[in-house]
Amino acid sequence: MKHDEAVEKWSVFEIALPGKTAGNPFADYQINATFENADERKNVAGFYDGDGVYKVRFMPSFEGDYSFAVSGNFADETYSGKFTATPPSPGNHGPVAVSNRYHFAYADGTPFYPIGTTCYVWELQSDALIAQTLDTLRRSPFNKLRFCVFPKSYCYNAREPRSYPYEGTPVDGNLINEDNVWDFGPDAKGNCWDFMCFNPAHFRHIEKCILALQNLGIEADVILFHPYDRWGFSTMTTEQNEFYLRYVAARFSAYRNVWWSFANEYDFIKSKTTEAWERFAQVIVSCDPYHHLRSIHNGVQFYDHTRPWITHCSIQRSPEGTADWRKAYQKPVVIDEMQYEGNIQYGWGNISPQELTKRFWEALCRGGYGGHGETYIGENLWWAHGGTLTGESPVRIAFMRKILEGAPSGGLKPKAMAWDELCVVPEDETKEKETGYHLFYYGINRPSFRQYHIDDENNYGVEVIDTWNMVVTEIGVFRGKFRIDLPGREYMAVRIRKA
Repeated sequence: MKHDEAVEKWSVFEIALPGKTAGNPFADYQINATFENADERKNVAGFYDGDGVYKVRFMPSFEGDYSFAVSGNFADETYSGKFTATPPSPGNHGPVAVSNRYHFAYADGTPFYPIGTTCYVWELQSDALIAQTLDTLRRSPFNKLRFCVFPKSYCYNAREPRSYPYEGTPVDGNLINEDNVWDFGPDAKGNCWDFMCFNPAHFRHIEKCILALQNLGIEADVILFHPYDRWGFSTMTTEQNEFYLRYVAARFSAYRNVWWSFANEYDFIKSKTTEAWERFAQVIVSCDPYHHLRSIHNGVQFYDHTRPWITHCSIQRSPEGTADWRKAYQKPVVIDEMQYEGNIQYGWGNISPQELTKRFWEALCRGGYGGHGETYIGENLWWAHGGTLTGESPVRIAFMRKILEGAPSGGLKPKAMAWDELCVVPEDETKEKETGYHLFYYGINRPSFRQYHIDDENNYGVEVIDTWNMVVTEIGVFRGKFRIDLPGREYMAVRIRKA
């Protein structure tokens, strides 16, 4: 038996055991384990990792001594043992969960403000490009990354991936088409896959990338399905899809930074019905013992985000409806796709850095969270392959993140104000519990002054924030009604805090 005798709380304890190889080990044999200590007891499904090795992974949620017992028909022997969960190291805050209804926090209570970006198949590129992406992320403001398990066939995504999730053979040279235009249905003629035999090396590599993100403090928003496919992965049968989901859950669930995104643009996957999505959701719910965050991303048609298995809204839209979505779904709103900064020929990928930065501020000041992407024409598009960032919005997003992290903990909620003005206050704020924190945003409006009145009893410090030039200017302390002169430029904000 191979395993460590000690592992940090919220890290991965792994058992690796030899087992049977006759037939199809992925389908014919099972391995499970029960983990127990004074505070929790969990039954965890394992998986076949190839080369006669079966594994079970467990993420301890408490410190102290654990015992475990392994079962299943993968071997004739029985196994049991013990290990110790040690205190988490600095930077290990545990998995992220919904907190205060519309927001997020780590398991240790530390607030988590999702500032996400998209690199759909960054992990399926060369080692050198992956290393470059990780170095870029290390220097970026982003703490969440959306990416796919399956390779992607789409505009600017013609190259073959480094590996495939199944044993089999892809078609050579089966590009999207000669005009680099995609279709929503796969052309999988000639592909030959065994959908009951996984390629463990593909998944081991993704796990290595998940762990690399974890070491950077970045959440891995794992996209389970998407429509952009020329290999036949988007048209597997329901049974094959459920088989895949059980395998992915067994492999990935023990990593604390995993989120489950059931689809990129679910409504463009014509082979899957709402009933199928609901079945798939229940597979992950039942197979993930840690209940990681779960979402499903739309193209045109929103999914019903009131469904109980959905923990937060993952939305593709501009942010104007954020406050309404909060009210409708009573869940956190993450606008993972608000169009991308770039210059490609498609409208979803050629907005300006000023516009994307504005949309981040609008999402924040409407009570939600925005998502970034970059699509400048070049050898590698960040949104697809990763690499380096060349746009002007990330540094401004980093500035906004500092403003957000300086707000009272618990998140911010929208407050009804003038039509040309957005304002957020602390989520828990009521008339009986006022913190005096107000953040106003004016976007493309350019007032030369504004008048404010918070109350008549307290003094308030006022700062004018130039969100594009990233300058915070202290104006002074005021009481009652007061006027603040503004520079008459776009993208200004005003922060008012009780002195």
